Amino acid sequence: MSGDGRAQRRALTAAEQAIAALAAGDGDRALAAAASAADLDQVGVFTALPAAVEAAAADLAASGTITGRSWDVVAAAVGPGPLAFAVESARSKP
Repeated sequence: MSGDGRAQRRALTAAEQAIAALAAGDGDRALAAAASAADLDQVGVFTALPAAVEAAAADLAASGTITGRSWDVVAAAVGPGPLAFAVESARSKP
């Protein structure tokens, strides 16, 4: 795997960690992971993720929960594919 391929895989892992952190209610960890995903991203897949996670983290800080609208923004930021499933799983957690 090339250096760029490894960086993209790390970007994907960081994006997964951001989603998991949101599901766990850890906005700070989610923000850090989303920023890492965007920094490591070699193809522009995660450029919208930090802003989306920032909105969701703001929900957490304000009310302790993430609104459906913020989850929609996170889902749009990761696009279709395996991360979309991760977002749907995270948003449906009690």
